[in-house]
Amino acid sequence: MTAKLPEPDLNYLQRVLLEMLAIPSPTGFTDTIVRYVAERLQELGIPFELTRRGTIRATLKGHRDSPDRAIAAHLDTIGASVREIQDNGRLGLSPVGCWSSRFAEGSRVSVFTDTGVVRGSVLPLLASGHAFNTAVDEMPISWNHVELRLDGCTASRADTLALGINVGDFVAFDPMPEFTDSGYISSRHLDDKAGVAALLASLKAVVESGREPPIDCHPLFTITEETGSGAAGALPWDVSEFVGIDIAPTAKGQESSEHAVTVAMQDSGGPYDFHLSRHLLKLAEGNDVPVRRDLFRYYHSDAQSAIAAGHDIRTALLAFGCDATHGYERTHIDSLAAMSRLISAYLLSPPVFTSDAHAGQDSLENFSHQLEHVTQMENDTRVPAVDSIFDKQTDDSSDRS
Repeated sequence: MTAKLPEPDLNYLQRVLLEMLAIPSPTGFTDTIVRYVAERLQELGIPFELTRRGTIRATLKGHRDSPDRAIAAHLDTIGASVREIQDNGRLGLSPVGCWSSRFAEGSRVSVFTDTGVVRGSVLPLLASGHAFNTAVDEMPISWNHVELRLDGCTASRADTLALGINVGDFVAFDPMPEFTDSGYISSRHLDDKAGVAALLASLKAVVESGREPPIDCHPLFTITEETGSGAAGALPWDVSEFVGIDIAPTAKGQESSEHAVTVAMQDSGGPYDFHLSRHLLKLAEGNDVPVRRDLFRYYHSDAQSAIAAGHDIRTALLAFGCDATHGYERTHIDSLAAMSRLISAYLLSPPVFTSDAHAGQDSLENFSHQLEHVTQMENDTRVPAVDSIFDKQTDDSSDRS
């Protein structure tokens, strides 16, 4: 009989999510949220270490220490930085991470200077319908066509400089979270704070269950995923399996749902590991976790960055379903609960291949098989037998001589 899966504390999940959303953390400005998550790990009794820049590398001890696995979610979010101080005292912006200025327009923001915080709003260059009429609707959509209006007496470049604002200052966008009675969660920056909350809830459930994972697992909380490097330098252990935790777009042409967890089969970096991805799908099926498969065309993750860095590891990606990713995002507690349950199932599952404990294999004996069944081995493609080709070549050669 299979042991019952420990259930996540959804009140805890939503509380830590709301608390993290209140902490500004655009890439490059993540110290405060790193401290927050480290404190949550301390509460759970999970040891961790910090890299120089602040990536959190934790260890959930298992029955065996090899092969070990890692599971990663990122703390950094999209945002902006001050690109220029204009003659009218307003600020030009450069995006941090890849996102459209369409979703920046109308946002309330905080500018973090060397000495304090200045509030403001991001507006299109033509922001008044009473002044510009239909010309407002004809403006292009780009970061060159928005500006940041500060809440201060700034009518010139000198006025703005006097507030302590400089080029390169970080700009964080207000999350505007709303948790509805129907279970929907709307906010900026659910990517990937909702994933972090689901991972923390899974760790809490496993620790409080008293069950020992079969192998060591290293939860990672990275700080540069939105700008591409992510988990590239975060794996000091002999990790054989790496699962990224991130966001799944629910949109036309996608298969993800706000009421299920997604196992991503491929993203911009190529397919994820055949065996690890199917291991996760089987765990979902065996534990009645609603799951979808999906492919992401314009997407990179911590798992992909680890492969790009040269790590010889199997990678997979779990993602919560979310509408309007990198915009005004929305998910549902159903998806976060499904993700948290599947993470717990994975933490308590055996390694996909015990032989992966050894990085180099000098034999085919323990090497994997992707085609396992007799029906899969049948080949209906009409090709001649190899021997017949060589026999024909021999006959043709004899005829010419």
